[in-house]
Amino acid sequence: MTELVVLSLASLFAGFVDAIGGGGGLVLVPALFGAFPSAAPATLFGTNKAASVWGTGWATWQYASRVQLPWAALWPAALAALIGSGAGAWCVTVADPIILRQALPFVLLAVLIYTLVRRHLGRVHAPRYQGRTQTAVASAIALIVGAYDGFFGPGTGSFLVFLFVRLLGFDFLHASASAKLLNTVTNASALLLFAYKGHVWWHLAALMAVANVIGSLIGTRMALRHGAPFVRVVFVCVVALLIVKSVWDGYFKVA
Repeated sequence: MTELVVLSLASLFAGFVDAIGGGGGLVLVPALFGAFPSAAPATLFGTNKAASVWGTGWATWQYASRVQLPWAALWPAALAALIGSGAGAWCVTVADPIILRQALPFVLLAVLIYTLVRRHLGRVHAPRYQGRTQTAVASAIALIVGAYDGFFGPGTGSFLVFLFVRLLGFDFLHASASAKLLNTVTNASALLLFAYKGHVWWHLAALMAVANVIGSLIGTRMALRHGAPFVRVVFVCVVALLIVKSVWDGYFKVA
């Protein structure tokens, strides 16, 4: 009973964080591993996807009803993310992600420093491209980050947000809203695979999904109310935490 309460609260907070700046897995995945240390990792990852996909889906719907998104560019990007995710997942079967795991903290640190130095980055929504050019750039971002997600994964949402801000000229609010659609698509794809392999605890996932959606609702409303500056602050905090976690995973757990 205690485990259910803890996991529900963790799922709620994960939905809240993920709806604003990404990084919900930072909260929910460790909570699952802490509650069930002897369970198969694939089952815990599958259960996480089964809960979090509802939060990201809800956040996407909430943002879409309040923020004008470039759907003509995002749907091809979502398809590119699916292709990239599949290719990345295939690469896991033929290559060890250890090098990427150890390089990740430095990449994230560069993202954090760049965001902090460019104090006005992502505060104003001023898209650099329109039409086919915007679609091409968004799809390239989705393909590359989708491949990373399938191959490794940590920080996928944060990378999407950062690249949409830096390369497409979105503010943090529009970038986060756009990233949610791509996250929902790739999460749903991963969930189908986990479910097919029988790696989902549906009874637990259902309870966590409700909590995740509630957290997502709160987070989305706060992001919409306070705008891009608030999303930027949450983004910086999430990236900082990702750096700490990736250093631990890459240089201590591996050893």
